[in-house]
Amino acid sequence: MTFTSINPYSGNRIANYQKHTEKEINEILDQSSEAFNKWKKVSIAERAKLMVKAAELLDKNEAKYAKTITLEMGKPLSESIAEIQKCAWVCRYYAENAAEFLQSKTIETDAYKSYVRYDPQGSVFAIMPWNFPFWQVLRFAAPTLMAGNTVLLKHASNVFGSATHIAELFQEAGFPAGVFQNLFIDHDQTETVVKHKAVSAITLTGSEKAGSAVASLAGKYLKRSLLELGGSNAFIVAEDANIDKAIEIGLMARMRNNGQSCIAAKRFILVGNTYERFIPKFIEAVSKLKIGDPLEEGAQISVLAREDLAEDLEKQVNKSVDMGAEILIGGARKGAHYSPTILVNVQPGMPAFDEETFGPMAAIIKAATIDEAFELAAKSKFGLGLTLFSEDIEKGQSYADRVEDGAFFINELVKSDPRLPFGGTKISGYGRELSREGLLEFVNVKTVFVNK
Repeated sequence: MTFTSINPYSGNRIANYQKHTEKEINEILDQSSEAFNKWKKVSIAERAKLMVKAAELLDKNEAKYAKTITLEMGKPLSESIAEIQKCAWVCRYYAENAAEFLQSKTIETDAYKSYVRYDPQGSVFAIMPWNFPFWQVLRFAAPTLMAGNTVLLKHASNVFGSATHIAELFQEAGFPAGVFQNLFIDHDQTETVVKHKAVSAITLTGSEKAGSAVASLAGKYLKRSLLELGGSNAFIVAEDANIDKAIEIGLMARMRNNGQSCIAAKRFILVGNTYERFIPKFIEAVSKLKIGDPLEEGAQISVLAREDLAEDLEKQVNKSVDMGAEILIGGARKGAHYSPTILVNVQPGMPAFDEETFGPMAAIIKAATIDEAFELAAKSKFGLGLTLFSEDIEKGQSYADRVEDGAFFINELVKSDPRLPFGGTKISGYGRELSREGLLEFVNVKTVFVNK
């Protein structure tokens, strides 16, 4: 069996990739285990040199890698370039900080000496999505490899070209054979990998359904797991907000990556008289977005990664309209393209409020007060992040304990940053990526107790 990669903009075939057989899977897993036994003994300083080399190769091959991203999933080329640059940043960040993060910690007890050390755990199986095909992998792989683990990647089948580039990147950077490997497999082969003795942990970025399935397998085989799942982030605009700034940031927060981001602002909650001031300018901003071929310079919006994704968004919008919502702009689909859309009169119970909408559609909700805005924001099964726009910074920070999500951003879009832990609550998953917390997700936190 082969996997076929299709350009969502042109509909043309990009490449075919051969599915791994069960025999090949086991060989790859065995190699990962053998590589781990050697890699864990390599000093952190040596690992860091290789990670810096990986960052340099990302810089060098930026144009090639970015073009592959855009061809495979339709992201505007400028955003693909930014994605590669961010990957180089995360590689350098962990090359510079891993030694400090992994330093043993002395604990005063009744022992002669007692301390905690952080040892590599083994091979980590990563199931990664198509929407940020380099970043999602590198933000996991950089800390995981620096900790001394090996990596097994099952990427989304429509971005196997990106997966191939990433494997070649680590190989060219000098990482030993078997330290980073791709698995070209179907979902029904996942259990074969999870149950293998080489695999010590599983990490997944994807849908609620996929996360539930993988968590079940992890529990069945008693393997550690980390899940980064969907989101329906609220974007609250308070009455004292800088409206122009809120529109500028809100536009990026919703429309970047063609709206295909788990941490995109999906529910815009406008407080009091904010609605009358926000909506006309927001319509104008959305109407000015440049739509076209994602490889063309200046393109801001193009196709979704697959036609079925555009169809799903269309159904969510249409059902919400049937329930009383109103389309102010957009709402048209042609193939994999869905026009940038503003939907107003959105209420709890509508798909546009309750579900994750993965595409360029902003759902607008009215709130009479700031308290009602936070109550509406919390009426979600998701818990990735929340943005508040307000000129009263001190008052804004006081709302932090009312936010159940994994992140609370004031006057900024919710985004991932190598220096800060990233992850969600509720059905948005568990565990943290990035920062020190992300590196320590896949280590053996080992107590050492010494007496004379």
